[in-house]
Amino acid sequence: MAQTVPCRRDPSAGIGLRAVLSAQEKSTPPVQIPTPHTNADEVKRTCDSFLLESFTAEDAWELGHLLYARLLPFSSEKPTLISISLANSGQVLFQTVVGSGTVPDNEIWVQRKTNTVLRFGTSTWFQHCKYAGNEEIFRKKFGMSLGQAEKYAIHGGGVPIRVKGVEGIVAVVVVSGLQQHEDHGVIVDVINNNWQ
Repeated sequence: MAQTVPCRRDPSAGIGLRAVLSAQEKSTPPVQIPTPHTNADEVKRTCDSFLLESFTAEDAWELGHLLYARLLPFSSEKPTLISISLANSGQVLFQTVVGSGTVPDNEIWVQRKTNTVLRFGTSTWFQHCKYAGNEEIFRKKFGMSLGQAEKYAIHGGGVPIRVKGVEGIVAVVVVSGLQQHEDHGVIVDVINNNWQ
């Protein structure tokens, strides 16, 4: 049976921005972010990365705004940073903070998560689950010095985007600021609800 390759559920321009405006108008309590699997095999099978029909700058713009809208109700308690970049050049297609209170350290986490996705071709959550969050085992497995290991993060929140017919990773989506399972879970939740 052939794997389905999702495309945006609503291809019209501005759907993400409309979701942000709607979220700003409503003062509803946050909807819990689904917790992803913690078994590495299940993560790999269900939510490690996404193979999409296409992923353009417009798709990144829409995804970024859809993530923003989803995270806005959490912003007073958990400010976050959203970043979407191209894999081949590192060009940032979308980046913003949701709520006040992010710090420069969030930028460092974005870079470390991106580095992990690009080097290993998997989500950072998969790496976290595979090594049970043990950074020392992860570091030794790949023969990294302490300095080298500091460039990578095995904490949830970095997800690779692939495109049908294109070899390798096309883009990296990162969320930083929540608990790591939520950083990963919100990306999975938003893509699953807006791509079909």
